[in-house]
Amino acid sequence: MHYKWVALSNTTLGVLMASINGTILIIALPAIFRGIDINPLTSFEYLLWILFGFNIVTATLLVTFGRLSDMYGRVRLYNMGFLVFTIGSILLYLTPGTGDTAALEIIIFRIVQGIGAAFLFSNSAAILTDAFPYNERGKALGINQVAGLAGSLIGLVLGGVLAAIYWRYVFLVSVPVGIVGTIWSYLKLKEVGKIRRNRKIDVWGNATFAAGLTLILIGITYGLIPYGNSVMGWYNPWVMASLTSGVSLLVAFPFIEMRVPDPMVRLDFFKIRSFAAGNFAALLSATARGGVMIILVILLQGIWLPLHGYSYASTPFWAGVYLIPLSLGFVTMGPLSGWLSDRYGARVLATVGMAIAGACFLLLATLPYNFNYLEFALIIYVMGIGNGMFASPNTASIMNSIPAEHRGTASGMRSTFQNTGQTISIALFFTIVILAMSYSLPLALSHAVPGQPQLDAILEKIPPTGALFSAFLGYNPMKAILSQLPPSVVNHIPSSVITTITARTWFPEAIAPSFMSALRLSFYFAAGMSLVAAIASLLRGRVYVYEKETRGEKIAGETK
Repeated sequence: MHYKWVALSNTTLGVLMASINGTILIIALPAIFRGIDINPLTSFEYLLWILFGFNIVTATLLVTFGRLSDMYGRVRLYNMGFLVFTIGSILLYLTPGTGDTAALEIIIFRIVQGIGAAFLFSNSAAILTDAFPYNERGKALGINQVAGLAGSLIGLVLGGVLAAIYWRYVFLVSVPVGIVGTIWSYLKLKEVGKIRRNRKIDVWGNATFAAGLTLILIGITYGLIPYGNSVMGWYNPWVMASLTSGVSLLVAFPFIEMRVPDPMVRLDFFKIRSFAAGNFAALLSATARGGVMIILVILLQGIWLPLHGYSYASTPFWAGVYLIPLSLGFVTMGPLSGWLSDRYGARVLATVGMAIAGACFLLLATLPYNFNYLEFALIIYVMGIGNGMFASPNTASIMNSIPAEHRGTASGMRSTFQNTGQTISIALFFTIVILAMSYSLPLALSHAVPGQPQLDAILEKIPPTGALFSAFLGYNPMKAILSQLPPSVVNHIPSSVITTITARTWFPEAIAPSFMSALRLSFYFAAGMSLVAAIASLLRGRVYVYEKETRGEKIAGETK
């Protein structure tokens, strides 16, 4: 088998494994939290860290690992990533504790997975770029990214299936893939790129960048947690200090890089229009769509599925099934857009793709909470097509613009922009929804039980974070709330009212109007980000391939 196909198949397996791991967790979280015996109303912080911990450690290490791969070999670090990710998966399956202890163990083991994923993500695109000629890279990267979306699709369905059997199987499924991929990568992958072993490690640049980005992402995470009498923690002095310190370090970072002899990040890369515009567009695209999957899962698991007769135990599986059109759209367009970008360049495809995605966000904002599924499925399918049109051409455009000896660094920078955007996106979507619900939720809940003033004080105490978390886990919190009240209070509530508020459909119906009004704001925000990403893609300029430009050759299909 020709080496380029070995490289493509192995890196595709790595992307497949990591993407399955991402969506399988989103769908299976209800079963995991029930399995480790966590109270949904008091565990929002654990939810955030299980979701964000992986992304935070990955985003902060990508550029560093990319730079190290240029010095010590992309294949060597990629192989290490497969091994570390597999070890993290085994540890997650073996999670020994229960309750808060188990939640902390899952967070730590997810961080181990995140370290492995940083090795994989920072080197897979560079390995493919090294293995394939410039006129086939779009196709190869398209196939690779389609595998990522196929993994997301598989994870959505597999998470629901395995969670219904045993929550630990959710983590076990990555282990055989990881073992096979690790052995295969160590045996078959070889170093074909240019390696510069005489470089020095940029200690100050690495430390400044990692610390700054970590502080910002941690500040964003804790900004979502209630503080004092506020529904969110943005006024928490520690959050403000974390964000201020992080921003200050990132502002200082480029000045440090201009003064060290062998910088971690080559700032002159940003003089290349294809590289700068492509990364900016990738950041904006990830910010627009990163939180969409979780928000749509909340909508389906917490509201739409219970209202259509599905039990809370079955909603994770069916949420995965009903979100399949989103991934199918990407799978439909991903390889085709990669092949087209090899022939005609990335600008038109990426620009139109982001415009389509933005239009789909606006269409989602028009739907009621009890929507017609066929209409919903068509919108998210077209959204997947738009994202498929953008992803492969944009990645090929970025990687084609950089000299071979810097591809590890460039791949790490590209992945950092993408992963940071996804993490920020989740935080922004949650912030928009929680703030909007904080104003409308108490009134919506009291209107759901008219004529029962004794319940108003109880319902007003349900925080929007708790309601959002409960909806995400497909859980009606009213039974838990009533069980914590004194018997003298409960006895004054008519039994018919208790039967009503603890029924499967009451909580979804009660929070739906407030949630949908908040959700529309997040969709408008995502549409705006997509539009700006489309503009950035449009401004990327003519087709630029470093190998051809340095030989003075004119690029076929060049556009102005």
